[in-house]
Amino acid sequence: MTEIRSTEMELARFKRRILAVALLMLFCFGLLCSRLVYLQIVRHEDLAEQAESNRTAVVPIVPNRGLILDRNGNVLATNYSAYTLEITPSKAGDVEDTIARLGGLMEITPRDRRRFKKLTEESRNFESVPIRTRLSDTEVAKFAAQSFKFPGVEIKARLFRTYPFGELASHVIGYIGRINQREKERIEDSDDSSNYRGTDHIGKLGVEQSFERQLHGTTGVEQMETSAGGRAVRRLATYAAMPGQTVQLSIDIKLQQLVEELFGDRRGALVAIEPSTGEILAFVSKPTFDPNLFVDGIDQESWSALNDSIDKPLLNRALRGTYPTGSTYKPFMGLAGLETGKRTAGTVINDPGFYMFAGHRFGSPEGYLGGVDLQRAIMLSSNVYFYSLANELGVDAIHDFMAPLGFGQITGIDLPGEVTGVLPSTDWKRRTYKRPEQRKWYAGETISLGIGQGYNNFTMLQVAQATSILADGGIKHRPHLVRAVRDPVTGVTTPVEQPAPVNLGFKRSNIDAVRAGLIAVTTGGTARGVFAGAPYVSAGKTGTAQAVTQAQNTKYNARALEEHQRDHALYMAFGPAQDPKIALAVIVENAGWGTGAAAPIARRVLDYWLAGIYPSEEDIAATRIGKSAAPIGTPRKVEDIALPQP
Repeated sequence: MTEIRSTEMELARFKRRILAVALLMLFCFGLLCSRLVYLQIVRHEDLAEQAESNRTAVVPIVPNRGLILDRNGNVLATNYSAYTLEITPSKAGDVEDTIARLGGLMEITPRDRRRFKKLTEESRNFESVPIRTRLSDTEVAKFAAQSFKFPGVEIKARLFRTYPFGELASHVIGYIGRINQREKERIEDSDDSSNYRGTDHIGKLGVEQSFERQLHGTTGVEQMETSAGGRAVRRLATYAAMPGQTVQLSIDIKLQQLVEELFGDRRGALVAIEPSTGEILAFVSKPTFDPNLFVDGIDQESWSALNDSIDKPLLNRALRGTYPTGSTYKPFMGLAGLETGKRTAGTVINDPGFYMFAGHRFGSPEGYLGGVDLQRAIMLSSNVYFYSLANELGVDAIHDFMAPLGFGQITGIDLPGEVTGVLPSTDWKRRTYKRPEQRKWYAGETISLGIGQGYNNFTMLQVAQATSILADGGIKHRPHLVRAVRDPVTGVTTPVEQPAPVNLGFKRSNIDAVRAGLIAVTTGGTARGVFAGAPYVSAGKTGTAQAVTQAQNTKYNARALEEHQRDHALYMAFGPAQDPKIALAVIVENAGWGTGAAAPIARRVLDYWLAGIYPSEEDIAATRIGKSAAPIGTPRKVEDIALPQP
């Protein structure tokens, strides 16, 4: 009996075990089924995409960068394809040894090594860096045969940016360069990050920078099937890149070339504007630099030569150089006197050759002029007339009148990096200085403002814009360098929209009174010799401005000063006087009198634009060294002058 009960108990225990095992197996099978459902249904799309990505690779196609043209269609920036030899430091092992062995296959110059070192410092360790660019077919073949010996080294086909005219208009065009770490982070944080996949270069200066979005284009992609080792097997799909847009500038590159020639080795700036539109016809900063140096990555030696030069060739003087304007400020002061009612055109001021204020004598290099009205004051450049006018107006009234003309303001030009300069006021001084005695405005400080000295500091772009406003009867246009962009696919050209012009509301009679004084400068005043024989009538004003402050009652002696301390020469002009087609401002640094250095450059610019006259080689040579007045030699026709061959 006992045995039967024991057997039944064992059988019951066995059945329970069988049931437990069956339930466990059923549970495990359920888990397996649920996992299968999860993978096959819930995560089907995600896993299918991962599987596809394991066998495919998406390769970005970098678009061709857009061209930059001048107003006449001359190509200022373009591209060409070439091979580069690049090293990825993280894969190459001993980089110095690798470079040394590569030197046995092809020439690697010290400049190549310096550039590579500089680029390596600016790049991440896993990014490829070019050690040689623009390889010949022979060099490509030599490396291809030995490539297995050089891990981490590869040849890449790249598009290179080139600037056919080298240093010509370099501050306007700008340049592109390799994207540095800070720029990479900025791009990655932007909405346009996907469009820069595969892009190594970006606009760094000038129009290349300000119109980067239009010039870059749209990145395309290639979908490639790959093997388990990541080797490309075949192309599955291609989505073509969209080339960048062509950007057309308003500058005339031939006029730009002439002005840069006329400056020679001197420093300075010139801005020429079409008064009726605000289009910039010439935008010169001297000295210039070769933007081609930056495309492959500039080496340290070349960078130091540019960056450490006392002449500061990288400084865009037209946009960022600020200067006292000297007597070129007087026409605008005269207009301020008329518009505020402080003076009439016929008001006569006695000019004994000096002006006394609070016991201080303000001198005048013109000497005794006697009674002068507005026209004679501008024509003869009477300091006394404008000293007294500044005193009558006061600093804040001067500020409030000059600001709408653009002095001390951002013009809004389509280039990055513009500075404001200084248009002084009592509020400006309170904000600028810390010590109480410095923050107070003294009445004597106002006097020098009347002749463009004192705290006044403006860019040539601002002076040119103000001159353009005066030429166009008080209508203010935003100065701009880019006229239009052209779609590379459709060929459709779209003008770049500009803000509506602003009428500053000057009285026509007041504009005409100032214009009469400016015409008198070129027909009987300080610039009459320079404009003798001109086939048009222009309006202009010479100016001389201190580069350094002279001690009180000390006579200016250029020979006793270092070259960089001598006075600047300036000129502002527009023409033809009654129907202006061009307005300009020019400064030649440390060149002395405006009549001798700046006005001759302006004359030849007006000759070019208004009469189609290009100066003779003899005349250009004389102007380059400040030894010219009216043109000499046999002039040439503009259309007969060829641009330098790239």
